[in-house]
Amino acid sequence: MDFQHRAGGKTGSGGVASASESNRDRRERLRQLALETIDINKDPYFMKNHLGSYECKLCLTLHNNEGSYLAHTQGKKHQTNLARRAAKEAKDAPAQPAPEKVKVEVKKFVKIGRPGYKVTKQRDSESGQQSLLFQIDYPEVAEGIGPRHRFMSAYEQRIEPPDRRWQYLLFAAEPYETIAFKVPSREIDKAETRFWTHWNRETKQFFLQFHFKMEKAMPAAPGQAVSVGVKRPPSLITGLGPRSSGDSMPPPPPGGMHGMPPLPPGAPVPPHMPPPGALPPHLRPPLPTDGQTGMPPPQ
Repeated sequence: MDFQHRAGGKTGSGGVASASESNRDRRERLRQLALETIDINKDPYFMKNHLGSYECKLCLTLHNNEGSYLAHTQGKKHQTNLARRAAKEAKDAPAQPAPEKVKVEVKKFVKIGRPGYKVTKQRDSESGQQSLLFQIDYPEVAEGIGPRHRFMSAYEQRIEPPDRRWQYLLFAAEPYETIAFKVPSREIDKAETRFWTHWNRETKQFFLQFHFKMEKAMPAAPGQAVSVGVKRPPSLITGLGPRSSGDSMPPPPPGGMHGMPPLPPGAPVPPHMPPPGALPPHLRPPLPTDGQTGMPPPQ
């Protein structure tokens, strides 16, 4: 039979496969896939009889080899029978009561107001770390209730617009209202000696202290000296840098300031300048009496 000149065939390709050939190839691919992914020994419906062939106890079918049985398990008949068997078992199974959920009673307290507090700012003399010490008073705290605390990000709260420069420290104890403190959003030192809490059951006071970690200084550029503790104020005049303490104003010229414009007649004389009559003719503006002496005005 010539397969090269069939309709839809391509020269050199062997022709177009028939429907039976396509089905046989599909079953072979399914068999190979099932052999790789399915463990046939764990199938409860797989059985090998005394003749050496394989049977499906669910569909009552006979197969010559394992590949044929695996291809059968992927077929529509076997899948339909599996669904029917599962529905029948679910219907015949006795109804079992659902396990009871553990009910947790929510304790309801009537809020009596905000507790008293005291905040102390401290600095460690050895490491230079800044710390905050909180003292919260709970004189009417409920029996068996201990104060709780936690840090809250600025993006968790809904009272103020979020600002990443701040974070909030919350304290809660029934029946008091929850209070919060706004602290800088810096990294907290979690060391044992830098972060501690204490609940005094006799005085009903809760203490909490934490230290901020030291901020790392920015590295200086190569070739640039780092000034420690010296800050110079910015220049008050735009375009002029700060003047060092060693610089001094240059002395005035011997003849005075030649670039100063002449004053109009009758204008008041600044207090720091001598009167025009005390200056020589070539350094002062012309006076009305200069023409009476016969001397020409200075050029």
